[in-house]
Amino acid sequence: MSDWINVAKVGEIAPGDHRLVDADGTQIAIFNLGGEHYAIEDVCTHDGGELAGGCVMGDEIECVRHGARFNIRTGAVTAPPAYEPVAKFPIRIENGVVQVRDDRWD
Repeated sequence: MSDWINVAKVGEIAPGDHRLVDADGTQIAIFNLGGEHYAIEDVCTHDGGELAGGCVMGDEIECVRHGARFNIRTGAVTAPPAYEPVAKFPIRIENGVVQVRDDRWD
């Protein structure tokens, strides 16, 4: 089981903003969408490019390389050329701190 990683104090990631963290070699992007936090792997499933630098439109992020889009809340693909969803990770608030973990190997 992987450990929870402290990302930021509540309020440090403004609505519409994001933060990147490394979870044992996995880059995770944490987004604040309207006051709720969501975490996805920072890798486009189309070609392996980074996602966090892309344009956020509502609850979607667009890969800067080829325009694939993903739902930040679910990880689902919303526009090609990607066809596989991006990994989504659990988020929790513990003692005023936003935490994330990579639970794929639990």
